[in-house]
Amino acid sequence: MGGKFDSLIPHTLGSDDIPLSKTTENSGKYTDYQGVDCNGTAQPDVEDGIQYWTTQTADYNGVLGGFGEGSLPRIDALTSRQFLQHLIPTLCTVPSSVRPLNRTPSTRRIRALDVGAGVGRVTSDLLLHLTSDVVLLEPVSSFITEAFRRGTESEQGTLKPDKYHSQWKGIQTKEKSVTFIRGTLQDFDPSHPLGPSSLEFLGRVGFQPEDGQLSDLDTKFDIIWCQWCLGHLSDPDFVAFLKKCKDALRDRDESVIVVKENLCLDSEDGQPLTIFDESDSSLTRSDLAWKKAFVRAGLTVVYEQVQKGFPVGLYEVKMYALR
Repeated sequence: MGGKFDSLIPHTLGSDDIPLSKTTENSGKYTDYQGVDCNGTAQPDVEDGIQYWTTQTADYNGVLGGFGEGSLPRIDALTSRQFLQHLIPTLCTVPSSVRPLNRTPSTRRIRALDVGAGVGRVTSDLLLHLTSDVVLLEPVSSFITEAFRRGTESEQGTLKPDKYHSQWKGIQTKEKSVTFIRGTLQDFDPSHPLGPSSLEFLGRVGFQPEDGQLSDLDTKFDIIWCQWCLGHLSDPDFVAFLKKCKDALRDRDESVIVVKENLCLDSEDGQPLTIFDESDSSLTRSDLAWKKAFVRAGLTVVYEQVQKGFPVGLYEVKMYALR
């Protein structure tokens, strides 16, 4: 889906302020697990989640819960770029305080995975500015169809820029590529993107391997970006997905998994807390709940940062870098 951003504003479960509390940008990861966890918290259902996001418009406003036409998308993308460049200084393309002074040019293509990618906002506004090849995964048909249209029109040079959107960087010149896959996180293995028959390959735009085949798709990733979508995974599915992501990292010392998600507060007694939202069948986790899942998946938080500059009244949003 888009980016689990529309549930940023705290609200009572079942209330009528859904548009202000949910975002569908990376809403493409829902779980087939139904029922409650050991603490009595209801768990997401994949079909219910997809059905919710199907009712939202396939544009920035739809995937960002009504915040797609203000400053939020740009602030979000710029902060995420700085976060990645801090983690991987060699991504900096211009002289800066974080780029190595004796930078050795590399011929290796930097690969990124954008899961629950919605209409391709993170791919176009973040990843294509820093990486060479992006695999985009999204389960909602209307969203990935719109992303594929924008990518295709960028390749053809016919995408009409406006104050919110521009041509996808490097696609028309064939310097960069985006591969589009429709499917859920439960069915997706980052190490083998086209593995299960339940996944649908829509196409690829931009750069093509010399053999004309998709021979590079099983190459592991330098960056796996998960934003506003992991709340659609039950705790067991979430941990299982993180383990698959860990196995799909190209370099255990430099490659990174980034989780960018909403936070609720921990419980009053300082314990992890998870809140179920039945409106879109998703979970909002507290900081300790996220970190508990990371530990269960065998991952370490190497850097974390709270997102600043968003409108007042929204849930806190935090970025975690994992290896």
